[in-house]
Amino acid sequence: MGSQEDADTVITGWAAGDPSGILSPYSFSLRKTGEEDVYIKVLCCGICHTDIHQIKNELGMSRYPMVPGHELVGEVVVVGSSVRKFRVGDRVGVGPIVGCCRSCYPCKLGEEQYCAKKIWTYNDVYTDGKPTQGGFASHMVVDQKFVVKIPDGMASEQAAPLLCAGLTVYSPLKHFGLNKSGLRGG
Repeated sequence: MGSQEDADTVITGWAAGDPSGILSPYSFSLRKTGEEDVYIKVLCCGICHTDIHQIKNELGMSRYPMVPGHELVGEVVVVGSSVRKFRVGDRVGVGPIVGCCRSCYPCKLGEEQYCAKKIWTYNDVYTDGKPTQGGFASHMVVDQKFVVKIPDGMASEQAAPLLCAGLTVYSPLKHFGLNKSGLRGG
């Protein structure tokens, strides 16, 4: 359900135009929804300290205008023709990565965070040359591989921060087999 025609061609976000830290309304076009993509209406987005570092160019690699936000929850509006895990109306989340090469060794292992060609949610560039823009916007287009369903009963504003800081903590615990019931850490 849903089609590219249902998707907005120009959307609005809150963008940094320079390192001052001030965000202003910014209109831009999203890339077209591809066959592996999910078009999402953003419902809420957390703010991470990385967003502040990027907005203020404290890491020395910011590209402006930049719509930050990499821990967001939204509703699926359109799904690409090859998307099977999501349906229009699903509540979903997106973290700091929105794309990868799908062919390198880390990608084949399911460890896309190590892909040399991974695409960050914002302040990066898609393979078609279009800049990525984050969750401080009304909508996003994201490769289905980087979209997760948000469980019923979990508030969107509580789920959003788990898509960055929560993953940062959980991923190594899982990798090293420490995600078993009864274990304690500190």
